[in-house]
Amino acid sequence: MSAAIDLDAYFERVGYDGPRVPTLESLRTLHERHTQTIPFENLSPLMRAPVRLDAPALQQKLIAERRGGYCFEQNLLFSHVLRGIGFEVAWLAARVLANTPTDGLAARTHMLLVVRVEHQPYVADVGFGGLTLTGPLRLEIDVEQSTPHEPFRLVGQDDELVMQAWFGGTWNSLYRFGLQEQLLADYEITNWYLSNHPDSKFVTNLIAARPDPDRRYALHNTVFSVHHLNGHTERRVLDSTEAVKNVLETAFRINLPDTPALLQSVERIVARDTISAGSV
Repeated sequence: MSAAIDLDAYFERVGYDGPRVPTLESLRTLHERHTQTIPFENLSPLMRAPVRLDAPALQQKLIAERRGGYCFEQNLLFSHVLRGIGFEVAWLAARVLANTPTDGLAARTHMLLVVRVEHQPYVADVGFGGLTLTGPLRLEIDVEQSTPHEPFRLVGQDDELVMQAWFGGTWNSLYRFGLQEQLLADYEITNWYLSNHPDSKFVTNLIAARPDPDRRYALHNTVFSVHHLNGHTERRVLDSTEAVKNVLETAFRINLPDTPALLQSVERIVARDTISAGSV
């Protein structure tokens, strides 16, 4: 059952004017448009603001307010839209492997989707941040698949699948997942932890990401990176609150909330990074 999402407003938000039919072509186009338009960002946890996962809250934040969000927000919204135009969608959960110990024992803190199109299952994921998929993948093992950006593949590990991306001259494991369907209640618990626990990276760090057709933008605290598809990367440190806000508005296209909490949060990040840099 699809939630009540205003499809007209969503399509205007992502700049989609194609047919509203459950075909592979429309899935690919929507997947790419969503990732290039609605950025990955964690401003709400950083500001100690609640992250709500109900459909009206997702529509208000990601569509009406022209904000972004992290995986639960991104993929839940995308799933509601896909179901609204007739796709069969399942919610899954994954253990993140990137930048974590190699034992793979982390909790299932990431959400992804399986979408059935023309009798074939595809993995869709518009919410993995700096290396999020920009196009769906066939649910097939050990097959390199092209996307509008890097090549991706799925490999088997025990009774689960590992999502891998090719960059830096090697295959990099991003997360591992099984095919057991999840409920909203399964995500709510993890969502509360990620957006409230004092040790959560989303509470203590500023993170944003968005792809353009020929590059990916990434922000981690005050380090702003531009990863070009030809392999060249540019990095610079943002040394002021205004510089950080400007990048959030321009590169990531976030309509920043006009609240003291945002200003205080960004100031805290800039001050912390300035102190860390000075102590090196």
